[in-house]
Amino acid sequence: METPTALVGGAVLTVFGSALLLWCAVELRLRHRLRRRGVSATAQVVADPDRVGALDGSPLLSYPVAAPGGGAGVAGTVRELHPAAEPDGPHRLVLARPRGNTPLRRPARLAPGAAVRVAYDPRRPDRMVLAAHEELPSLPADLFWALLATSALAGGLTLLALALR
Repeated sequence: METPTALVGGAVLTVFGSALLLWCAVELRLRHRLRRRGVSATAQVVADPDRVGALDGSPLLSYPVAAPGGGAGVAGTVRELHPAAEPDGPHRLVLARPRGNTPLRRPARLAPGAAVRVAYDPRRPDRMVLAAHEELPSLPADLFWALLATSALAGGLTLLALALR
């Protein structure tokens, strides 16, 4: 391989591997933090409004969150609930997909109408994960992305070392 090609290829692989490894670490930390410190709620799986959303392996979940300051400032897709339906104060309904849950096919237990436990960030209610006991096995996918990132980083650094020799 010629030196300019090796340099460019090594630089691209190194940047890609580094960015992917950073993304993996940030995503794992965010999911762990949400499970430990997030607000617990019961969410209901809702039917996707469009055909593209129905193909997503991650279910669309709907869950109530307390409306801060009387209902203003909630991020995400929100709809008002009937005040009479919530006796403990003003709430909003958030529609979001859980982080870290990307199987190719949606499991049967996450069919529309099913209830699941979630944990969400009270500052950004649309940032949510399935509770630990509801979690689908995400370890294989997490390992795949970490292995891909590490391999790209190692390949890029090897190409750079060979080109700069």
